[in-house]
Amino acid sequence: MRLRWSRRAALVSLLCNLVLPATAAAVATPEAAYGDRLEAALNQGDAAALRGLVDPGLQERLQRRYERFAAGFPGASWNVDLLEPLADGRSVLRVSVRGVGSSDGLLYRLQASQTLAVSVDAGVMRDEELLDDRSLLRSGTAPLPISVRLPRTVLTGSRYDIDVIVDEPLGPAMLAGGLTQLDEQAAGESMQPNIQLEPLGGGGLYKRVQAPQTPGVQTWAVMLVHPDGVVTATQRVRVISDEAELARY
Repeated sequence: MRLRWSRRAALVSLLCNLVLPATAAAVATPEAAYGDRLEAALNQGDAAALRGLVDPGLQERLQRRYERFAAGFPGASWNVDLLEPLADGRSVLRVSVRGVGSSDGLLYRLQASQTLAVSVDAGVMRDEELLDDRSLLRSGTAPLPISVRLPRTVLTGSRYDIDVIVDEPLGPAMLAGGLTQLDEQAAGESMQPNIQLEPLGGGGLYKRVQAPQTPGVQTWAVMLVHPDGVVTATQRVRVISDEAELARY
């Protein structure tokens, strides 16, 4: 009888281990539910719903970010994903957008994302910190396949590489490109900054740059021009003064 009971208990335990994790995963967390509501409001272009999801002190700043994309790319598709929380417990949301727009007779395709550390209370974003910001804007009928490689976080005063690699051979086609650092205002207002171009060798653009001596943010913009169109990419790099801060992000 004792052996039969032990086997039954073991079976119940096994079933609980199989069922309970799946049940817990199926229950939406408040952060995931918030992300779903934010995604719906962005895709519907519902300004009132967006304001209701954000603390009044954050509304103007976040509205500017939204309008930056919505004005040039009407009908853009938005996605909000819940990522792993930070070490300090804050939730992390990645807001991505894809869209197509036109200007001066040219067609542009946009891919952009922002990663935010947020504090959500009672269904409202009370605080946010922009952790990562990147965009890729392409024109032309045959998009140039590229990879943009630069670190997300660097130490003050350190040197680091910015590589923009053309993923496929260009053959005899010529390539020109350039790199520039954007100040905060330019980074927030324009996805097509003015960049001085120069002829590039095959393979892409490779630069070594230096972080400032004080903590903050550097935003870089790169442009590549080829016979089939133009590629413009921007990306944000966080500058920190203490290696221990790396664990925070």
